[in-house]
Amino acid sequence: MATVETLGKIRRFEDLIAWQKARQLTPKIYRISRHGEFGKDFRLSGQIQGAAVSIMSNIAEGFERGGLGEFHQFLSTAKASCAELRSQLYVALDVGYIDARTF
Repeated sequence: MATVETLGKIRRFEDLIAWQKARQLTPKIYRISRHGEFGKDFRLSGQIQGAAVSIMSNIAEGFERGGLGEFHQFLSTAKASCAELRSQLYVALDVGYIDARTF
């Protein structure tokens, strides 16, 4: 049976480029969602922070499960969290919490 460990040189979830990019994205989301009016909108700022954390968490959890089927399922969940994050960024843009460049 193929396992996540058979993915070549990938031995830890930290080696996955997708996880590394999600890790870079997460503190950026935290920074922008803590400023100005955005920071006062606790519901949206909490949701957007949670979505960012969910992306990297699901990639890591899926990798550690060991099976390719489960890994794929968790990657699918991480992808859905990306969509959730994008949607929330549209809300932040539309209500004026962030500008187009920040978006």
